[in-house]
Amino acid sequence: MNMDTPADTLAISIRGLVNRFGNQTVHDGLDLDVRRGEILGIVGGSGTGKSVLMRSILGLRMPQAGRIEVLGVDALAGDRERRLHVERNTGVLFQDGALFSSLTVGENVQVPLKEHYPDFPDAWHYELALLKVKLAGLPADAIAKLPSQLSGGMRKRAGLARALALDPPLLFLDEPTAGLDPIGAAAFDHLIKTLQQALGLTVFLITHDLDTLYAICDRVAVLADRKVVTVAPLEQVEQFDHPWVQEYFHGPRARAARNARQNDISDTTKEAG
Repeated sequence: MNMDTPADTLAISIRGLVNRFGNQTVHDGLDLDVRRGEILGIVGGSGTGKSVLMRSILGLRMPQAGRIEVLGVDALAGDRERRLHVERNTGVLFQDGALFSSLTVGENVQVPLKEHYPDFPDAWHYELALLKVKLAGLPADAIAKLPSQLSGGMRKRAGLARALALDPPLLFLDEPTAGLDPIGAAAFDHLIKTLQQALGLTVFLITHDLDTLYAICDRVAVLADRKVVTVAPLEQVEQFDHPWVQEYFHGPRARAARNARQNDISDTTKEAG
């Protein structure tokens, strides 16, 4: 695994990460670089610590050892200024959306705005929240609805709107298409890709969804054996000699996802011609 990427092109740099829960070691000497402006897919079997890795980067879990830099700042430092730097520059969409059930969509989106910019007038908070709601592909009237009044796909988009509230350059997505039907999942993938290109985002994307990997990821990192065993474009990852990789990327679901991607490329080429 090549770790020679220049530091100024990295959004996240991880070296020697160790995470343990009691006697169970989840990560042992894990290294990973996330390049600025890429969509990096994170995959691995159950128990390989994909969400634990994300929580470590975000400072929500303190690892037993290792170094993590986020946008050039030590993410494990205890001082408030550095913590605020990471918080203000990262947006997170957790697996279930993690919306406050008693708040409207607009109020949910305003939570980080009011926390980090309390002196802004209420009208500004509202207008910024409305902008983010529309950016996430929701109708304007969704801003006044409670999460319970939304479909699963709309709740995901509301969570995405909140993740984008502070205009972060770094976006973390934990299983964003889980629970969505194929059409809804494809639409969400398209939204993420569109936002990434329009806003210049770096996206750290945990997923089990092969369609998502083939549709929008620039590179894929595979977690296995308590570390990142490979990180590369999909075409290279598919050829990596590891039992889990071979089973995951060469089964019938993977073939279907790969064929769908090739058909999309073929259709795009025909339209361009």
